[in-house]
Amino acid sequence: MEYRYIGRSGLRVTPICLGTMTFGSQADKNESFKIMDKAVDFGINFFDTAELYPVPPSAHYAGSTEEIIGEWLKERPRDSLIIASKVAGAANGWFVPPIRHGLTAVDRFHITKALDETLKRLKTDYIDLYQVHWPDMTVPIDETLYVLDELVKAGKIRYIGTSNDSAYGLTKANEVAKFKDLARFQSVQNNFSMLNRRSLDEIGNVCKKENISLLPYSPLAGGVLTGKYNQEFIPANARFARYLADPNPRVQAQAKRFVNDRTLASTEKYQQIAKEFGVNLTTLATAWSMSFDFIASTIIGASNSSQLDVIFDGLNYKISDELNRELDIVHQEILYPMG
Repeated sequence: MEYRYIGRSGLRVTPICLGTMTFGSQADKNESFKIMDKAVDFGINFFDTAELYPVPPSAHYAGSTEEIIGEWLKERPRDSLIIASKVAGAANGWFVPPIRHGLTAVDRFHITKALDETLKRLKTDYIDLYQVHWPDMTVPIDETLYVLDELVKAGKIRYIGTSNDSAYGLTKANEVAKFKDLARFQSVQNNFSMLNRRSLDEIGNVCKKENISLLPYSPLAGGVLTGKYNQEFIPANARFARYLADPNPRVQAQAKRFVNDRTLASTEKYQQIAKEFGVNLTTLATAWSMSFDFIASTIIGASNSSQLDVIFDGLNYKISDELNRELDIVHQEILYPMG
């Protein structure tokens, strides 16, 4: 198994990270255990979670993903795994965090409280990578970094990262950290796939220049790049079928961002290319997301353990220059289909 370092940290991780946002909703406790067992058996050492998981966010389910992981983790040697989690951050767009202690800001009170609760649910005394789930435009980044730095020094966190951030936000935060001698963001976790290549623009440039790792999530574009949404009938248990039926218009809008005429047209073209090159589209999409030098680990997800095999095949699939050119042509024909 190949290993890569996250940023300038000592975190040495596998190129695939197991995302867990389905645990407690799409995947019950038993299935979640099977998924984690299979990932570890395959050699995966990096798990990513968050205090508000599973998604879509729900006050009823918030925190249950970490609880499931904690139950599983207590039977494992803690230092054999790299565990990442996130503080919810401010309400933003569809991602309103209905966590149990109310809407949050990324300030001293909420970060400290959120981390303590996460540690209890995960049944551990430290988090390897603690990330801000969503930037907070109201709290000065200085305050966020000061309290995270204190928690690093206290041994509750090893390293810190950000998520759903911009090139400006990432650069500003790390310049503040440098000027004030605080722990810096070693990673940024953003949506990145063949249907959403925006991280190849400025944020990728920042990552390369500043030795920060991108941890891309949704390499299959929420399952769209499996091809299942290109069928006549969308599977009833598919994530975006449930999102479209959700009464929350923000959740519905999120589904329409992923499943629309342009994403489906792109996926159809990618399916044909994958067929021509004799590779499963899911495998191809996973391999593509790992193929850039500023990426440490690609975050994948599953609702049942049987979905993992074709994803893990991406670890050993090498994309040829010819195949890459074909994929790039699709992008040029339908630019940024997710908007």
